[in-house]
Amino acid sequence: MSDNNAIYDLVIIGGGPGGLSAAVYALRAALKTALIERAAHGGQINLSDSVENYPGFTHVGGAELAMKFVEHARSYGLEEISDEVAAVEPGLSYHTVQLAGGRALLAHAVILATGGSPRKLEVPGEDALYGKGVSYCAVCDGFFFRNKNVIVVGGGDSACEEGLYLAKLAQKVYLVHRRDALRASRILQQRVAADCKMEVLWNTVVEEILADAGGVNSVRLRDTKSQDRREMPIDGVFIFVGFEPNNQLVPAGIRKNSEGFVITDAQCATSIPGIYAIGDLREKYARQIVLSAADGCMAALSAAHYVETRKAKTDADACELPASLAVGK
Repeated sequence: MSDNNAIYDLVIIGGGPGGLSAAVYALRAALKTALIERAAHGGQINLSDSVENYPGFTHVGGAELAMKFVEHARSYGLEEISDEVAAVEPGLSYHTVQLAGGRALLAHAVILATGGSPRKLEVPGEDALYGKGVSYCAVCDGFFFRNKNVIVVGGGDSACEEGLYLAKLAQKVYLVHRRDALRASRILQQRVAADCKMEVLWNTVVEEILADAGGVNSVRLRDTKSQDRREMPIDGVFIFVGFEPNNQLVPAGIRKNSEGFVITDAQCATSIPGIYAIGDLREKYARQIVLSAADGCMAALSAAHYVETRKAKTDADACELPASLAVGK
């Protein structure tokens, strides 16, 4: 589209499972829709080696599942914009999505599907050694640690899944968890316990990541009960301790909780009419691919109703006669 200022029924920001699901439902509802994604479509699932809990797929690669989402949305003629969003500016008539390249998109409704980013440990050595033995993606970097010893930090589904993936490559995988019980699903806990290459270090935290000229070579650990400290030789550190919401584009006036996740109603609507938040950006009980897709569906259906209502009101207002033309005047 060549217009510098284009008007859409709906603009979706983010091309993960939630954003792509929203696109499918919006296009089926005949909304003029654009999806903006600056990187690869699919979001975080591109980083997953294997997905086993998405309905209809006993086992599917993350990148493969992402492509199926993309192909489905494209089959309806999705308009895709590859650019970075600079700001979302709420308005009375339209909301404005300002792109980094200078283009502005006007929309009746906006769906924020910006997801989240890996949460850091915030310990010495973490930032300096990123890419030199510190990683937040086992699928991306696991190959470099073949037959080596690595630590995986965390106790949820992601930590266990990534640890199990690394166990296929590494010589030994130590799962470091600050508590005495994992938060991961029961089946993943059973797999970790059964894998001879994996060992859980209970009640333990990483206090510092150390290195030599070749990169990470050890970590300093602390026992959370005894407070004893020790240094452990290790070749790599993989961190999976949750995600921070990517809420930089959330307009002022939209309610967020203490952790920065956007508060919505059951239809994923925010406190500003016509703006929705879905997926990992939204406050909710669990964060799964299927839930992000469900959020996208709900937000798109709600946005369709919102847009149709606005258009119907606009049409009705346009049909009203001026007072000077009323009968008897």
